[in-house]
Amino acid sequence: MTTGAVNIEPALAALAAALRGEGPAVELSAGPDGSPVVGLVETPGFEDAAVVVRTSGSTGVPKATVLTVDALAASSMATAMALKGEGQWLLALPVQFVAGVQVLVRSLFAGTRPWAMDLSGGFTPEAFTTAALELTEKIRFTSLVPTQLQRLLEGPSAETLAVLRRFNAVLLGGAPASAELLAAAREAGVRVVTTYGSAETCGGCVYDGVPLDGVELKLAADGRILLGGATIAAGYLDEPELTASAFVEENGIRWYRTNDLGALSADGALTVLGRADDVVITGGVKVSAAHVQAELEKLDGVRAAFVAGVPSAEWGQALAAYVVLADDSPEAAEAFTARFTAGGAGALAGALVPKTVLTAAELLMLPNGKPDRLGMTVRLDTRHQGK
Repeated sequence: MTTGAVNIEPALAALAAALRGEGPAVELSAGPDGSPVVGLVETPGFEDAAVVVRTSGSTGVPKATVLTVDALAASSMATAMALKGEGQWLLALPVQFVAGVQVLVRSLFAGTRPWAMDLSGGFTPEAFTTAALELTEKIRFTSLVPTQLQRLLEGPSAETLAVLRRFNAVLLGGAPASAELLAAAREAGVRVVTTYGSAETCGGCVYDGVPLDGVELKLAADGRILLGGATIAAGYLDEPELTASAFVEENGIRWYRTNDLGALSADGALTVLGRADDVVITGGVKVSAAHVQAELEKLDGVRAAFVAGVPSAEWGQALAAYVVLADDSPEAAEAFTARFTAGGAGALAGALVPKTVLTAAELLMLPNGKPDRLGMTVRLDTRHQGK
């Protein structure tokens, strides 16, 4: 069975055996040519383990998350119910991350043939379009991160737009999607479903703010998002203390404590407000880094931004901003930075003004398309300490 220019047959065979309970747990990684490399993992202490997925590592060392057959089956069934059917999937994400491996797992449960995009040369609209044209079934799905969708919608060819519109749903997760990006997708006729979840929840388990069937959602007293139900991971491999701190059983339900803060609407829809560690205390004032980031991205000429707190002898913590400008010339960068030296811009004033601004051509990204928060924070800290 041909599944694309990338050979994913060994990965599918190993995953199928693990899901049948006939083989050890599988951990996938990407080879030099982009083909999945199959690792077989012993998981002492965990029953019915099928897949091991590393967390993204966006804020530190990745953790090996153990996913069971039952959790993956529950996730696949709930996804099919939410999308109103099972179909053919295009794999456009690295297989070592949960969103990538889930494309293969869902295909196996559905009995459909996935097609794998060649990512050896990076993600490009041309490569995506070429791969999408290979899909043959009537019902089609793919999973993307916002950066990928942004690239597909920036001056797209007619052919790229056509293949995007052909998908019954484009699952969009891994990082927050801006209102502007979602509006552009709707205007282009692309059926986007925003997803929220993590490796610890078998990937996305909240679609367009609504939990999937069988998924429980609540907020802790501090506003932290808790996700529960059948899709929750068994724990972290060889990390019993981390497992005990992140996962808890309560009234027969297994819960995962995320590191995100959220709010629930009157009808129970979830809005993710940002990370719990996004609160920066600068000069005694609590500031939401996510709020400052959102305000920066509203400014003319700003394509993207990342905001973090860095150590400061004067302020305790200082706000620092990593900013991508539409015009990446030195003159534009100097003019933008000068706006903050003069006291602020837009709705940013007082404690909301970043003390350090670093402009760059692009945000630093991890292989799975998530922002490299740790990498950018290190660069911002270096810039701030060198001022």
